[in-house]
Amino acid sequence: MTGISVRGLAVASATAVTTVGAAVGVASGEDQGASGDIEVVSADSTLLAEIPAGTNAQLHTASLTQQAESQSSAATADALRAAQEAARLQAAEDAHERRAAEIQAEEQAEEQARQDALEAQNASASASTDFAVQASYTKAEVQAMARQIVGADQFQCFSNIVDHESGWDYTASNPSSGAYGLVQALPGSKMASAGADWQTNPATQIRWGLNYMDSRYGSPCGAWDFWQANGWY
Repeated sequence: MTGISVRGLAVASATAVTTVGAAVGVASGEDQGASGDIEVVSADSTLLAEIPAGTNAQLHTASLTQQAESQSSAATADALRAAQEAARLQAAEDAHERRAAEIQAEEQAEEQARQDALEAQNASASASTDFAVQASYTKAEVQAMARQIVGADQFQCFSNIVDHESGWDYTASNPSSGAYGLVQALPGSKMASAGADWQTNPATQIRWGLNYMDSRYGSPCGAWDFWQANGWY
C-alpha cells in the first residue's frame, strides 16, 4: 500500500468509526449538544504526516545501490580488459624487438663467419701459391698466377673484369682517378692490406682483388654480374 503504514490504517479506521458512531447517535435521538450539529472527529494531521513511505524508499535505495554496484563492476571489468590488452600489445612488441635483435645477431654472426672463412681460404691460397719475385711479369705469367689463386670455377669471371679494367697490366694506372693495378683498386694503396709490394707484384694484386670481390659481391662471378649491369664494380 503506497505511502501508508499499518499505523496509518489504524488512524484512518479510528476516524471512520468515530464518525459513524456520531452519526448513529444523532439518528437515535441522543443529545449531541445545544447546536444539534454533528461533530466529526478527524485524524490528527501530525500523525498522518509521520507515516513513512518505508517500502518504496527501501526498494528505491536498494535499486540505486544495485545500479551503483553494477556500474562499479562494469568499470572494473573495462579497466581489467584495457590492462590485459595493453599488456598483450606490450608483450607482442617486446617479442618483435627480441626477434629482430636475434635476427640481426644471426646475420652478423653469419657475416663474420663468412669473412673468417674467406680470410682462411685466401691465407691458404697464399701459402700454396707463393711465386718467385721477378723484376717484371708477362701477361701469360700473370694469368697463370690468377688461375692458381682464384680457382677454375671463378677464374673466367675474374678474367672478364681484369680484361675490362686493366687488360692484365699490373702497372696500369688511371691518371684521372688514381686507380691502379690489375683490378684498378681506388686508390691503389688499398692493396697494401694484401702486401707491401702491391705496386710491383701481380700476385699481391690478385689476392686483394679476389678478397674484395668475395667480400663485396660474394664471388668474382657476383662482381662480374654487377659489372655487366653497371659498367663498374
